[in-house]
Amino acid sequence: MAHDSSALVEALARFARLLPTPYKVETALDELGMSVTKVFDLVGAGVCLLEGGVLRFVSATAAPVAALERVQELSQQGPCMEASHTGEVVTVSDLRTSADRWPSYTETALEVGVLAVAGIPMWLNEERLGAVNLYSAGPRIWSEADLDAARILASVATGYIVNANKWNQQQQVTEQLEQALESRVVIEQAKGIIANVRDITPDEAFDLIRKHARAHRTPLHTTARAVIEAGLRV
Repeated sequence: MAHDSSALVEALARFARLLPTPYKVETALDELGMSVTKVFDLVGAGVCLLEGGVLRFVSATAAPVAALERVQELSQQGPCMEASHTGEVVTVSDLRTSADRWPSYTETALEVGVLAVAGIPMWLNEERLGAVNLYSAGPRIWSEADLDAARILASVATGYIVNANKWNQQQQVTEQLEQALESRVVIEQAKGIIANVRDITPDEAFDLIRKHARAHRTPLHTTARAVIEAGLRV
């Protein structure tokens, strides 16, 4: 069975529309799962990501798929694991003929009605993120055209995940800088209040605020805010 080329184009278009928006990693993963399921007419798809070299189940399009991904996570064996670590596509056309390869995984697959699987690596250059698993209800010969299309979708989703992570990191840095600036402003205001009350220099006022904070084991900005808002006099 060939993949649906028009559905592939539609999926890429949806990813393109997603890029300028403030999306989350989960959004890209959900889009990947839904896209490959439609493009390849699958029973479902799942994504596992590597965390410190350990495979973690993160996304599935259906309950049977989620059960398979959890088995794979627990056993650390399966097509997703192999694809994640090797960077190579892993395919099985009929799991009934390779039960010894991943025993617990294959047993669960047959129980939930999955006979064929393909693990597509999610790598960016040499950075290993994980893999997406494609699940077919019947035996399936995975053609090169199918696998090329799957690689395209996996690569696009991988780029989106890396981009989202970098954006989140930048957001954290920005928030930390904003918090540091706010803290600095509060401390400067407190210095001015103490300097005026005690008729001392701002530097001397800062020393008093700092000594009070250390003596009471409270953060400096907390003590400064108490000076401003609660009338604390050090």
